[in-house]
Order: sequence, then C-alpha cells, then structure tokens
Amino acid sequence: MSRDPVTIVTYDWVPEFPRGYVRDMRPRWTAEEAGIPYKIETVPLNDKTPGHLAIQPFHQVPILKDGDLTLFESGAMALHLADGQPELMPEDRTGRARVNQWVIAALNSVELPVMAWIIAAAFDKDDRAAANANDRLQPRLAQLADVLDGKDWLLGDRFSVADIIMVEVLRPAADEGALADHPVLLDYIARAKARPAFQRAHADQMAHWQAAEAERTNA
Repeated sequence: MSRDPVTIVTYDWVPEFPRGYVRDMRPRWTAEEAGIPYKIETVPLNDKTPGHLAIQPFHQVPILKDGDLTLFESGAMALHLADGQPELMPEDRTGRARVNQWVIAALNSVELPVMAWIIAAAFDKDDRAAANANDRLQPRLAQLADVLDGKDWLLGDRFSVADIIMVEVLRPAADEGALADHPVLLDYIARAKARPAFQRAHADQMAHWQAAEAERTNA
C-alpha cells in the first residue's frame, strides 16, 4: 500500500568535506530500504532561523516530518521509519530490543570516540590530539570487530536498521583511514555500501550538494 512521502530536512549547503556524510543520509537510507517515498527541504547552514529552532531545538539537521509528526535526531528518525518494516525491524519483541540496543550503541559507544578522532585528525589537524583520540578509538573498534567476526550483520545474517546507523557512524572514519587495522569492519561497511538502497540514498544526497554548490557559484 502506498503512503504519503515523508519530508527530510537538511542544510541548504555544506562545505566539501562532509558531503556524503551529513546525517540526513541515515533517514534517506532507511527510507530507501523501506520503500518509503521522501522529499527534501532545507534550512540555512549559516543563518539560523526561528523556524529552524521551532522544529529542532539545537539548530541541527536532519529533521523528519511524517504527517503531523516532526522528529529530530537521526537515530529516532531511522527507528521511526523502520517501525513496521520487517526488512529493517524484527517483528518479535526480543529482535526489536536487540536492534534498539545496537542503534543506541552506535550513537553512544561508537560514535563518540569516532567523532573525537575525526575532529582532531580531519578538522583540527592536531596530531597530538588525534593520537590520543586514536588510542581511545582503536580498542572500541576492535571490540566491535569481535562482535561482527563471522557475521554479515549485527543480528547475524539479518540486515536491520541498526546496521544503517552503525555503518553511517563508521563510514567517515573508515574513509579517513582509521579502520585500516580492522578488515572485519571494512568488509562490513563494503557489504552495506553495496546495497542498492545505500547507493540511491548516497547519490541523492550528493546530487543535492552538487546542485547547492552550483547555485551558490552562480549566485
């Protein structure tokens, strides 16, 4: 049965580095996996507006609008879009709990050290801070690799929305070289990136940034 499109709100433009990684990828990819149509709206990156604050109290993106419901936080959006979608969320209570566990683990236990390293290494170019952050990151990556060793996905042979969030957390660090010592994680990311839904979502986001850049250049 068809449903009305959801709206995913992202920035009107971002610099080159975060393109392909901005967190609207998470609801985009989830919607693509679930076959949920979506459209894109934008808010300004630099000129924060009262309208933006009204729907996102921290002036961030993404934002999801689904009928009368407005959500912020990419994990909450992904879980909402996956609800009732057996290809992304198990129907049994135990399976749903495990998905929730791994979504929260991705956004807390994994993303915090990943982002600390990315900020130090890729943004600040601070070698000492990056080394310290890497010392904290590598044990966490090794622990996650142990979980995934011998499995395709976090739930074993079943892909879920938890994998969308985990892969999106890991992808920037992988592309910057932080996962070089963890082939299990690199293979995990490669499997996820080979999924047609990921490829559609990523291409759609990149097309958005390319159009935004062209508009900015021609303004």
